[in-house]
Amino acid sequence: MSNPRAYTVGWICAISTEHVAARAFLDEIHEGPGSVSPNDCNDYTLGKIGKHHVVIAILPNGEYGIASAASVARDMLHSFSHLRIGLMVGVGGGAPSAKHDIRLGDTVVSTPRDGNGDVCQYDFGKTIQDQRFRTTGFLNQPPMALQTAVSGLRSQMVLERKPRLRKRFKRPAPDRDRLYQNRVVHDLDNICDHAVICGNHPSDLVARRRRLKDEDNPAVHYGLIASANKLMKDASVRDKFAAEKDVLCFEMEAAGLMKHFPCLVIRGICDYSDT
Repeated sequence: MSNPRAYTVGWICAISTEHVAARAFLDEIHEGPGSVSPNDCNDYTLGKIGKHHVVIAILPNGEYGIASAASVARDMLHSFSHLRIGLMVGVGGGAPSAKHDIRLGDTVVSTPRDGNGDVCQYDFGKTIQDQRFRTTGFLNQPPMALQTAVSGLRSQMVLERKPRLRKRFKRPAPDRDRLYQNRVVHDLDNICDHAVICGNHPSDLVARRRRLKDEDNPAVHYGLIASANKLMKDASVRDKFAAEKDVLCFEMEAAGLMKHFPCLVIRGICDYSDT
């Protein structure tokens, strides 16, 4: 059995797809912990990435959002008391704008800007008709060690060593990456191809140039991530956040972690927060 005191990196996933990808990054997989804190119901995967001992946990099946993430993080900290670095890695909804050319398959890394935190809980804010969105608070920033690491971050194609996973996790083909005008209303009850359900008329789409061969594709973006207990499924509200708060993407769990488990939040863009 593994000694919980040896693990210094905690990695939390929300869904099984994220958990599969997280396990693929482990260079070694270790035996389960010798003991955990009483009443700790988390399911842990232990292993090593480079020289770092990593513990991975996933949220309970069917439970999402801030409260569930906070519960998993709390139990992890009780059982693995020597954790120094926290990671929340998974998928999120992008907020593309004229300033930030965010596309499917891109990555957003939470990074503080202009003296504010890197994650804002938009349940903390309120919208008033025809007025700007008001944020009433930002969440704790990640540890300085992680902020420093981000400053020197260089994307490494780890999945090159995992050819079986490349097809499953690669970004979609450009002709399937469609950003609709925010006036287009999507059928949330139909999971068919958007081109079939929502149409493919040029007037309904946002015109975007193809990325050049010498450009990063997928690209990595650094900035503010918005978190709440519900999915963002409104393109008009999405664009309002992007314009007023410079939000790059939306997700559902990070706000539950940042008060007690300050971590770096990394999100792969899987949709455009409109459906």
